Amino acid sequence: MAKVKVKTHSGAKKRFKITGSGKVKYQKTNKRHRLTQKDTKRKRIARTAGVAGSANAPTIKKLVPYM
Repeated sequence: MAKVKVKTHSGAKKRFKITGSGKVKYQKTNKRHRLTQKDTKRKRIARTAGVAGSANAPTIKKLVPYM
């Protein structure tokens, strides 16, 4: 019997990338609008990519199976 294809979650594929080592990478929040009143430190921290924790990574990988 053929393997059943799994649909990729549309929202997840826009938000997450899987690194070469298998970690889940995402962009942090608070960098879209009203940037003048946000603290420089807060904006600088938001620039770096975040890595999903060990509790959430398996769930995200199920949503994005072919990346």
